[in-house]
Amino acid sequence: MIPYEKKEHYTIDDLAEIVTLLRSEEGCPWDKVQTHQSIRSDLIEETYEVIEAIDQDDPEILREELGDLLLQVVFHTRIETEQEHFTLEDVCTDICNKLIVRHPHVFSTVQADTTEEVLKNWDAIKEETKHQTTRTQTLEAVAKTLPALMRAQKVCKRAMKDHKRFLCNESALASVTECKHTLEEAMHMEDPEQITRAMGDLLFCCAGMAQTLGLSAEQVLTDTTNQFISCFRVMEETCAAENRPMETLSNGEWNALWKKTRRSLEEED
Repeated sequence: MIPYEKKEHYTIDDLAEIVTLLRSEEGCPWDKVQTHQSIRSDLIEETYEVIEAIDQDDPEILREELGDLLLQVVFHTRIETEQEHFTLEDVCTDICNKLIVRHPHVFSTVQADTTEEVLKNWDAIKEETKHQTTRTQTLEAVAKTLPALMRAQKVCKRAMKDHKRFLCNESALASVTECKHTLEEAMHMEDPEQITRAMGDLLFCCAGMAQTLGLSAEQVLTDTTNQFISCFRVMEETCAAENRPMETLSNGEWNALWKKTRRSLEEED
């Protein structure tokens, strides 16, 4: 047993010390053998749980989930500290320096009175500090591990920068329509390779159109998926009340019930 003084309130330094103890020879058998790779998925899971707490608008749950996410940051940092690569202080120093450098309108004499000007400065400074001299480099810098739809929109956003012809709603819609027609042709030819490529093009163009419309493709799809589940639930309950399995519905009956259910749910909203 490792003696540790219990407190009413702890700081991030206390958290770092606890993780250090857990990773020590006298610590926890599980904690001390973990690597970046073994807990990689935990970091992703905790991040999504923070997002869910935000969506639920529940401060108590958010507080707990932010703590879990903070633990991941401290844990990964401790692994690197043991390798003498960097410390938690180094991590804090880097992010503080980044915030100061990228907010020259606050910490220096640069003028930026609107959100648009702030973001423009942020992007310019980011490209300069990361030595990105071409637009392609900014696209390649988008994390490949992002959810595919989110990554697609972020790539589109960077590709569209300073290119007004890409920012036209009509042009974006035309691209979606063209991709739809290409997909239809590929399906008609029953060519799996062409279908796969056309489907990818269509999804990418939809992400690009979301960008031109000022929408978050990820959030829009999340909301639509939630609506689909709600509508499906009501349909299933309706069929159960009529003692009729959903799988016995004809295409026409399914479509009619789907439209009726959606209208009903929209009226409730």
